[in-house]
Amino acid sequence: MRDCARSAAEILAQLRTARYTPLDLFADNSAEERLVSLLLGGAMKSVSPDLLGLFGRFREQMEGIDTSGVKVVVFGGGTGLATIVGGDSRREDWPERPFTGLKQYFSDLHSVVCVTDDGGSTGELRKTLPLVALGDLRHVLLAAVRRDALIRIYALSEAGAGQLALNLHRLFNYRFSVPPKSAGALLSASGLRPDALPGPLRELLLPLLESLFLDPRLSPVLAYPQCLGNLLLAAAIYRHLRLKDSAGGSFALARQPNDLQQATIQGLADLARALGVQEDAVLPAALTPAELSLLYSNGVLSTSEDKSSAVRRFYPVDRVMTAFCGEAALHPGLLGLIAEADILLFAPGSLYTSIIPILQIPGVAGAIRANHRALKLLVANIWVQMGETDATREAPERKFYVSDMVTAYHRNIPGGVQGLFSHVIALDMADIPGSVLQGYALEAKEPIMVDRGRVQELGFGLIEAAVFSRPLLSRQKRIQHDPDALARTVKALWLLRHVGLLKQPAATRPLQDLPPAGAPHRTVPRLVPCERYARMRQRLAALGIGRVDTMVQAETESPAPLTPGKRQALLQALLAILWRHPDIPLEHLAEPQKIWLVDTTVWKYAQEWDNIVSTYQPETRRILIRDDQVRDGRMLESAFLQALGQSLLGNYAAQKSMEPLLFRGSPVGLVYRLQMAEPERLKSFLKWSDIGSYLQLIRMRPSATEQGVFTRAVNLAEGFTPPGLYFGLFYAWYLDNALAPTIEYKMAIMRNARASMIAEQARMSRRRGDTIDFFREKVFRQGALLSAAR
Repeated sequence: MRDCARSAAEILAQLRTARYTPLDLFADNSAEERLVSLLLGGAMKSVSPDLLGLFGRFREQMEGIDTSGVKVVVFGGGTGLATIVGGDSRREDWPERPFTGLKQYFSDLHSVVCVTDDGGSTGELRKTLPLVALGDLRHVLLAAVRRDALIRIYALSEAGAGQLALNLHRLFNYRFSVPPKSAGALLSASGLRPDALPGPLRELLLPLLESLFLDPRLSPVLAYPQCLGNLLLAAAIYRHLRLKDSAGGSFALARQPNDLQQATIQGLADLARALGVQEDAVLPAALTPAELSLLYSNGVLSTSEDKSSAVRRFYPVDRVMTAFCGEAALHPGLLGLIAEADILLFAPGSLYTSIIPILQIPGVAGAIRANHRALKLLVANIWVQMGETDATREAPERKFYVSDMVTAYHRNIPGGVQGLFSHVIALDMADIPGSVLQGYALEAKEPIMVDRGRVQELGFGLIEAAVFSRPLLSRQKRIQHDPDALARTVKALWLLRHVGLLKQPAATRPLQDLPPAGAPHRTVPRLVPCERYARMRQRLAALGIGRVDTMVQAETESPAPLTPGKRQALLQALLAILWRHPDIPLEHLAEPQKIWLVDTTVWKYAQEWDNIVSTYQPETRRILIRDDQVRDGRMLESAFLQALGQSLLGNYAAQKSMEPLLFRGSPVGLVYRLQMAEPERLKSFLKWSDIGSYLQLIRMRPSATEQGVFTRAVNLAEGFTPPGLYFGLFYAWYLDNALAPTIEYKMAIMRNARASMIAEQARMSRRRGDTIDFFREKVFRQGALLSAAR
């Protein structure tokens, strides 16, 4: 008892002599976070009026510091970048608060926009025009509109500036799916009258609208669903491309990269000036069209930013590669802006598709590192994103953390993350009610977890702050970044650094232990998307298409022709499938000459072991598809890709047979025997030796005495997928694992740790991985892109 009393007395003495400051009343982790919380108006209870007044005066003094001359460069993609600049300008409620975000605190603001997007209206434009992705540029450009600039340029009142922001929001976000008949009809459909725009703005935009219908280079884009803001930006660019210089269409323009790049700079500047935005306020990260490829940890390499967000691979992303259609070209003013910046900021957004592609462009990451005086900040995402951050490379079974974001950047940015940012801004989840998080959990949405200790071990400061929208949380129980809170946080951190109160922790477990990325920007020959689209369309149009409804038609090989409408609908559906999968080389379309749709009543292929809904006949160079597959887009996609994959084998099999396997005179199984075609007779996308390698990967045993003979034993009453069908299924699975559930089931073993497997399971897992490597290197021929990234 005496010992307890003595210990209690010692503790009481410490408590009586301990010193605290008023800032300790803020329940935050660090002095920097307490000051940020104070500047954001953090709630204070049970303190004296004098102390509240002191806090209030400090906040007023800090907020009154003029930062209009501070040079800020912010990097990112569409929604995240637009949000931090001036609010998400695509949201219906954006006109309620159009003048918010960084632009209200930092007038010398420059946004560098990732241009690898290939979805939505941007994807439709890429089918026709050889331009960089325009959708995110339009998105950020509208978000950058400033009230004071609109008032000054167009002599408006504050209310008038707000009304103009509303009108611009309607115009730039208007979307149509049915081709408009005229410029006037298009403007009317957007909900605007010409006199709703100030004179100078009207004088620019109305001719741009007219050019969409009058310029033969632009009018084809009206056949596809489009966003009007993207079309206006495209028209502004094409104003600076002489019609006679592009007489050969998009292909000719694509071969004039310097003209295209200069026109992109001028057209974007024209539109920026009309919106009251600095000419260099919104810049494309590159002036060269590019595509994004993701290498998953199972070895699959998949191209397309849009596809990556839709396809569930169930494996973490290992590497990201940006492939340019030519030499990557920068805006001539970009590196200078980075060198002069006082703040360099990475906006929230998709981990692999917003920031990394920008920093893989030659010169960008180096320019950021070379600026040693700027404050460099990374804003962490709030939510796990399916297909990107739903699994971490280091431990796929656990949740995704902020440190995993930093590690992913390090692996994919040339030279790693050293010198790119010093602090990470993350949402303080302590301010979010548990009931709201439970609601998100029911939607299968999980927050990215904050692991302060690991982030600090890596050598980065962590700032947890209430950077979410409180009104949105209150009204809709939704959690999103708030433009004003983010901007005020950035300003607060700049002020703290300016007075020497923002410190970067020393790294105790630095990232140098991880292999930094090499140079994934080396040029790999790649067609501009619009040229690839035109060539695919031309190849499909040359196919003979028919329909088999009766046995007589099947036996006499005299299919009925499709009506023009049905033929066109089928060709458009097949073209959409090929467009969705940029990894399909044009050479894969060389072999098939015909496509027949076969009625289910005359479909002759066995369904006992495999649900065969399509096939390829090498002797007639004909793809057969069971006609019930055409009624559903995904079913047609699966059937067509399976048959297209089979066509790559060509006439590889000279003879196939299934022979009985006997033991002491009794049947115990079957032997599938395949005789390959002679090398000089082979007509295949693959080499003779590569087909032999493939057959061994699927457990076909080569004969020791007969060249080109492969066999496989099959137990009685067990199924067996023939090599051709398996090839087609695997081809479809590689492009989208949901298209071939049979293969997905077989490949699931790779998701298990090899250490927990028995020997046969480990061999099976390795064989599955080797098959993926075979398809990546030999079938899709992606080795050049992967080599360029190493």
